[in-house]
Amino acid sequence: MISEVFITCAVTGGGDAVERSPYVPVTPEQIADSAIEAARVGATAVHIHVRDPDTRRGSRDPVLFRDVVQRIRKSDVNPVINLSVGMGGDLVLGGAHSPLLLGVGTDMAGALERLAHVEELLPEICTLDCGSMNFGPRSDYVMLNAPGMLRAMAARVQELGVRPELEVFDTGHLVQAHELIKEGLISDPPLIQLCMGIRYGAPDDPATLTALVHQLPAGAVYSAFSIGRMQLPYVALAPLVGANVRVGLEDNLYVSRGRLATNAELIRRAIEILERIGVRVMTPNEMREKLALKVHV
Repeated sequence: MISEVFITCAVTGGGDAVERSPYVPVTPEQIADSAIEAARVGATAVHIHVRDPDTRRGSRDPVLFRDVVQRIRKSDVNPVINLSVGMGGDLVLGGAHSPLLLGVGTDMAGALERLAHVEELLPEICTLDCGSMNFGPRSDYVMLNAPGMLRAMAARVQELGVRPELEVFDTGHLVQAHELIKEGLISDPPLIQLCMGIRYGAPDDPATLTALVHQLPAGAVYSAFSIGRMQLPYVALAPLVGANVRVGLEDNLYVSRGRLATNAELIRRAIEILERIGVRVMTPNEMREKLALKVHV
């Protein structure tokens, strides 16, 4: 067990949560305001996706990212900023009999295009999904991150001086993480996120979590979270296995049974849980020092 953790707020994600809760932020102003509110009540870091204000779906438009990041940086709080680079690896096959007739939602971009907003805005952290997988209930959707793509993205992120957060959705993704580290593409200390409970990925039972923890690279700083109703129980479970914490509307919409949450409410509840088990929440500057993050602005 560790006695202090940082809390990341995953503010909005790119999925269909906006159809199920009015509290999921959509516009750059709403996303920034929600991130700022979460930081005011104790979030150490904010993990940012953006959404097209017209379609309300996930986007990788650098203009939208710029708007959100500038608003946060001009605010009265200073959370660690963690930008998603998950968009651009979306493959929707055309069905069992015509798979190469690609479906609506396919968005395949090159490594540098996927990193355009990171190169411009130079956040302290950006995500790097460490592999491909069938993702969610859509029968023909694949989250595609080939090894060559990941190496190219990792190399460019390292050149920019941005810390990659290696997103691990299953055991094979840890193999990829070990390889990136061995090849010198990830600077010390490696930062890893164990993403649990996502359909077709690692289930969120404690045995699977501890199996992943036992395979982590030496010296890694890591977090663990689960989606859905297990998000808040994982706030208590994560420190027991040496992990930091993530909550937010990207992964879970409820603060209790039947009660929709805001990001700030999820952060408050997470802090309450941690304090009750004797775990202190780190400040943003303490997280920066722990991870040797570079502040570019």
